[in-house]
Amino acid sequence: MPILNLDEMRGLAERVLVAAKTSPENAASVAQALVAADADGLASHGLSRLPAFADQAVSGKVDGFAVPEVTRPKPAAVRVDARSGFGFPAIAAGLAEAQKAVRETGVVAVAVGRSHQSGAAGFHVERMAEKGLVALSFNNSPAGLGPWGGNRALYGTNPIAFACPRGSPGAPLVIDLSLSKVARGKIKLAADQGEPIPAGWAVDKDGNPTTDAKAAMAGTMLPMGDAKGAALALAVEILSAALTGSNFGFEASSFFTAEGPPPHVGQFFLVIDPATFGDGFAERVEGLLQAILVQPGTRLPGQRRLENRERAQAQGVEIPDTLYQDLIRRAGGQA
Repeated sequence: MPILNLDEMRGLAERVLVAAKTSPENAASVAQALVAADADGLASHGLSRLPAFADQAVSGKVDGFAVPEVTRPKPAAVRVDARSGFGFPAIAAGLAEAQKAVRETGVVAVAVGRSHQSGAAGFHVERMAEKGLVALSFNNSPAGLGPWGGNRALYGTNPIAFACPRGSPGAPLVIDLSLSKVARGKIKLAADQGEPIPAGWAVDKDGNPTTDAKAAMAGTMLPMGDAKGAALALAVEILSAALTGSNFGFEASSFFTAEGPPPHVGQFFLVIDPATFGDGFAERVEGLLQAILVQPGTRLPGQRRLENRERAQAQGVEIPDTLYQDLIRRAGGQA
């Protein structure tokens, strides 16, 4: 498999998107997020998404030239209309506005509507934590989870992410989790590569357990925590879709195909300036984290991701040859 450094990956991704009816600004925003996911070892949210994104921009399912509309309906509220464009630039615009407002208001809510896939949810909240802020995100997606006891998918896998600064140098604490037992992108990646998935991840369209990734894509994923996970997925649907005026999971079109109308899913963020509530927040967090680490066998959430990131920055990232050749073709033959 070819190995590309991160700059090469970003450049290739931008060329693919610009060749697929996407503005350079939007292409750069999408490329940054996808390459960051690959660097963190999250291949299901990395360049493997690029062919589908490019096809959707060409078909018009996503507007590659959309400019997000950002408004402030209240001092502590930011509203973003993604205008059927990519989720990444819309989210970035909303969080940039939140960063300005939160120093005055202490807490800001950001509602992003008529949006598209948000990628690895931790990517967005980590940007806020790097500025000394606490951030939570709630993201819905096309239906992949059913209500507990049901037999039809209604909710997305609906990732939740949290990030906050630490009292020691280095990357913030980032917690990023899907409410399914695994991110749906991992099953899609397995299906594309003709590989099986572990038992317990999903059921087929008839509700039977399956290790066939393609059957799982046609069926329903299982929630983490069983009934509790399904209830939490319902809460995320309400926050990310109902509050933002977006489609619920069962109303949204697929992130993986070029056919159909825009998905118009939503994202909802809370951004908090911890200094609003007193001093010493990061140091208190660090004390808690160190109390975890003194126990043998423990590790902090995201530690493996940071190790992957460091390795990728030094050594680059391996790209499956079939994906690489496809991207080169889409970029007009430019590596």
